[in-house]
Amino acid sequence: MLPTTLVGSQSQGNGALSPRDAARHTAGAKRYKYLRRLFHFRQMDFEFALWQMLYLFTSPQRVYRNFHYRKQTKDQWARDDPAFLVLLSIWLCVSTVGFGFVLDMGFFETIKLLLWVVFIDCVGVGLLIATLMWFISNKYLVKQQNRDYDVEWGYAFDVHLNAFYPLLVILHFIQLFFINYVIISDSVIGYFVGNTLWLIAIGYYIYVTFLGYSALPFLKNTAILLYPFALLIMLYLISLACGWNFTKMLCSFYKYRVK
Repeated sequence: MLPTTLVGSQSQGNGALSPRDAARHTAGAKRYKYLRRLFHFRQMDFEFALWQMLYLFTSPQRVYRNFHYRKQTKDQWARDDPAFLVLLSIWLCVSTVGFGFVLDMGFFETIKLLLWVVFIDCVGVGLLIATLMWFISNKYLVKQQNRDYDVEWGYAFDVHLNAFYPLLVILHFIQLFFINYVIISDSVIGYFVGNTLWLIAIGYYIYVTFLGYSALPFLKNTAILLYPFALLIMLYLISLACGWNFTKMLCSFYKYRVK
């Protein structure tokens, strides 16, 4: 946290912020700056956002090291550049259109599916998860000696977006090449391939989420965020034993939602 100053203080030589500077670092001011940049594409660093997307697959730790750098230079953990969100939205739209094509949906059905995936699967669920993780981390994971620090809600949402991107690519892009010919068949190999992709995608989500919160030096016991792995593997094994096909269930659900 930045040091504060008393209103009316004339001396700034001790490193304290003036009231004007302090106002620029409030959550509302940061949110306004972020939303304003959504309408100024020339101010967005898309090249750096693409770099982050690449390393979320190959070395997600490097992405969170950049969050450390942002905290040191701009006094905030959350992104101040919406370029990543814009590119993620484009990926989401393109992959969902591909999903609609593979499922042989019409134009209006694909539009309905796109609206559902964007506003429910990504934004709605993302807001819910980010808020839940923001509350849990601030309530139970902040170190006692660092009570002056807290997890920014914007950072919690960024962690969700970081974790959601690999999941999106695996389930809404890579999986498309196997759905009609392998996954939705009634064979053992069908639900094995489909459920294994789900295992990898959700496992990636859990791991990237864990890295996001473990990167914050004022949090403790972040290893508990890896505990869902045990439940995930158990559910995966049960699904193989019972012949559940998660992808086939998802396709049926999507078709039901767009009717």
